[in-house]
Amino acid sequence: MTKQQRTLIIRIILFAGTFISMFFVPWILVKAWILPLPDTVQEQVNEAIGHGFDGMIVYVDEAGKPPAFYTGGWKDRKNKIPADPKSLFKIASISKLYTAVAIAKLAKDQRLSLDETLADYYPELVGRIENAEEITLSLMVQHRSGIPNFTNNPAYWENEQENGKKALEFAIDLPASFKPDKGYEYSNTNYLLLRDIMDKVLGYSHHEYIKEEILVPLDLNNTFFSLSEVNMDDVMSGYYVGFEEDFKTNENGMLATAEDVGTFLRALNDGTVFKEGEKEIYSSIYVYKHGGLVVGYQSLAEYHEDIDAVVVQFINTTDFAGYDWNLSEIIYSRIVKILRKGK
Repeated sequence: MTKQQRTLIIRIILFAGTFISMFFVPWILVKAWILPLPDTVQEQVNEAIGHGFDGMIVYVDEAGKPPAFYTGGWKDRKNKIPADPKSLFKIASISKLYTAVAIAKLAKDQRLSLDETLADYYPELVGRIENAEEITLSLMVQHRSGIPNFTNNPAYWENEQENGKKALEFAIDLPASFKPDKGYEYSNTNYLLLRDIMDKVLGYSHHEYIKEEILVPLDLNNTFFSLSEVNMDDVMSGYYVGFEEDFKTNENGMLATAEDVGTFLRALNDGTVFKEGEKEIYSSIYVYKHGGLVVGYQSLAEYHEDIDAVVVQFINTTDFAGYDWNLSEIIYSRIVKILRKGK
């Protein structure tokens, strides 16, 4: 079986499994929820590995304390390399936070306008993306554009790695999900277009802009935009339930250490990532926490104001029905409860 065929099978199973999961909650989720709360974060990580995750990294930044790292399971299952807190991890949609910050900065500098439309920047998409003349950049940032999500198109997953190079083709010429600002639908197409618009107004790659405006000022030296920029030995392996294959070599965008993500998230929430006037713009368009999910990698990152703590959780296991995502959310919530209890 080719890698392309395996990827397609995974996607078919995923769609079917998601439907099934609506009607059946597995015992493992109930068990994870009702087990007595451990005393320490490390005990909770160990318990999570016992539930079937291959590997896990947790980063905790509590105000007034040095950052803490917790690991369990494998960085590389085949070679029996233990999880390493300094591993690079595919952060997937957490990268949208960086994009939204960059958009806010460019808007403050009046290098783009949140009130301008997709048609203003891409007139060639009029008639190919419904309502292009009415969809503002602000609506795209907020996922209120109605533009279909290219990753919801089954054809995209027939060869995800190749189709990722022409992802927009899998969203154009389709009916809108709703009229602009009349609904909400998480759509990766919004951010694909926003990144392209940034490239257009900048005249160079938005990667360089994010590096100059976010990564360098915050000393985020372990955040990258592509596998081509890193040593593969530094990347945590990624696994899909039922497959032996390591999905580490798939190109899925940004990578970072848990510490870099945590540092960025605190700066996002306390405002130090912004210059004067930028935070107000950002607050009007996007959120202050995020999760990420690609084949073999899932992540959660959030600042908890009541305990003044940033918690980042990386897990290198995903599954066809989404149960592992549900399980990761349960584990994350229990870790936060442990930290609150400690307060």
